[in-house]
Amino acid sequence: MEPINNCPECGSDWSNGITCREYFEGMLAWESEYPEANNVHHLMVLCYHLQHPSLYSPEGLRGAISLLADFLYGGLTPEEVHRRDRQKLDSGVRKYKIKATPTSHGAYQPPVHWTMTAAEVISGGPHLYEQNVKKWARSVLSAIKASGQPDS
Repeated sequence: MEPINNCPECGSDWSNGITCREYFEGMLAWESEYPEANNVHHLMVLCYHLQHPSLYSPEGLRGAISLLADFLYGGLTPEEVHRRDRQKLDSGVRKYKIKATPTSHGAYQPPVHWTMTAAEVISGGPHLYEQNVKKWARSVLSAIKASGQPDS
């Protein structure tokens, strides 16, 4: 069997032996090592998951796209979103799953062409992390909109 050299979801180059999940874990490590990097944690997690839509349910994917727009264009903070959405996202109230299940997972139709991935965020090093995550977030939302996704 031939090795996979690109991520099947975001297209990131894996020929160096590093997977998207490992890039994600590297960013989490930077956030632990450099507390100021936590300023963009919410954006980093959303970007990673939006570029790997099979981690979400279809409803969760739509909600995540909307949430990223709220952060970028609405100027909302994670605390404001938590207060605003706490009740409607309560698992005892919510009628859908956010995370994917074996029978229900998110996907983009048509596919999205990503212009930046976690690999590029990591390649900038920890000193550019916050700046690169913000750039990544804008590129993710822009790519989703450019692909013509419904509800984007």
